[in-house]
Amino acid sequence: MWDFLKHLLHPQSIIEYGGIILLLIVIFAETGLLLGFFLPGDNLVFIAGLFCATKPWLLNTPISILVIGLVAAAVMGNVAGYWFGRKVGPALFQREDSLLFKKRYITITRDFYARHGGKTLVIGRFLPYIRTFAPILAGVIRIGFLRFMIYNVIGAVLWISALTLTGYYLGRNFPWIEDYLGYIVIALIIITAIPVWLTWKKERNLATGKKD
Repeated sequence: MWDFLKHLLHPQSIIEYGGIILLLIVIFAETGLLLGFFLPGDNLVFIAGLFCATKPWLLNTPISILVIGLVAAAVMGNVAGYWFGRKVGPALFQREDSLLFKKRYITITRDFYARHGGKTLVIGRFLPYIRTFAPILAGVIRIGFLRFMIYNVIGAVLWISALTLTGYYLGRNFPWIEDYLGYIVIALIIITAIPVWLTWKKERNLATGKKD
């Protein structure tokens, strides 16, 4: 069962098993639901663009429609996270650590908000964990909904367009790149993990008064 779940959470498997419907559901969950942070957002969006070019029978939709659909899912995911944060409020900070939830994810996002304000919703789109918790924290600290939506839409458009169109471009011009999909996934995990680690280190140093 565990091996099946790991396989199902692989970006390629999500698209192969569920097509565009499951793809949109996962992006919605990854960008707004509390436990969505473990879903493969960056990898999934990139591979969706790649498969749109190399495997049209899996994603039988034009790239423009794919991008619009993914943007819409990302925007609505953040809206769900925002209203969840408004409902839960401070109780979220009292939640104990568990296998899936770590309080430090909330702390990192809260400190990031303190320094960057609403721009966190744009910058955070490119940072795993922060991408999931940023809209929730926006609801907790009760950022105005109109202001939230402006940053929400801008962040979603930039994030989805950058990764999906990059994958599509590479698939159209270098179709052989699909043979190295495993290496691409690993590279994306490393690339997205580095800024998260640097952000966490910087926020921790600022909190403790240390210099980089």
